[in-house]
Amino acid sequence: MDAGVTLIDTADAYTPSSDDVGHNERLVARALSLWSGDAGTVLVATKGGHTRTPDGGWAVNGDPAYLKQACDRSLKALGVDSIGLYQHHRPDPRVPYEETMGALKDLHDAGKIQMAGISNAGPEQIRLAHDILGERLVSVQNEYSPRFRSSEPEIDVCAELGLAFLPWSPLGGISRTGELGQRNAAFTEIAEARGVSPQQVCLAWELARSPVVIPIPGASRPETILDSIGAAALKLSEEELARLG
Repeated sequence: MDAGVTLIDTADAYTPSSDDVGHNERLVARALSLWSGDAGTVLVATKGGHTRTPDGGWAVNGDPAYLKQACDRSLKALGVDSIGLYQHHRPDPRVPYEETMGALKDLHDAGKIQMAGISNAGPEQIRLAHDILGERLVSVQNEYSPRFRSSEPEIDVCAELGLAFLPWSPLGGISRTGELGQRNAAFTEIAEARGVSPQQVCLAWELARSPVVIPIPGASRPETILDSIGAAALKLSEEELARLG
């Protein structure tokens, strides 16, 4: 935040175990409370609908009643009266998507969330959500990186509808950020020529894909997140973008 970041993405399911739902939300809330800057300038986005199981696994729950309960729990964890951006984390094949989207609409109209988003959604689901939510829907969060490019159609739909596209795992995922040069030597070559990291080149490449793309890289060390932030000022040439593919 001191470096100028104004968007923090979390989720109720980002937790070491199913017994501590909301763990990361509480960490974010504490960080904001201790920060010397104006917390009102930071948009906190969280998600609900992807659950943790006692065995350490993952499940989904798109039931409208559950999503509303999850939102109430996130409000408490974040210590706010209204969540800036609340996103449905992952579609539940057992629940019609329009019913889940109806819950987001209800949450917005009740004032519990200021904006709505969806995650891990395909083009048809994005369009359906947009039809139901209208201007309440502002973002789509899907996986996208040099090693995972199958979300290209979703980026195009977002650009068409005027929605932000938030790539998760934009550097390839946990423990995979070092594979950029192995999969495409151009990332390393351009990084060396520019005097920056391959990861910074990767994020700049994503930012150049479309004006609606806003990568959300994670980091385990302050140094790496500060390096990622530098991508916002790194403008790649057309020749460099062509090399990256």
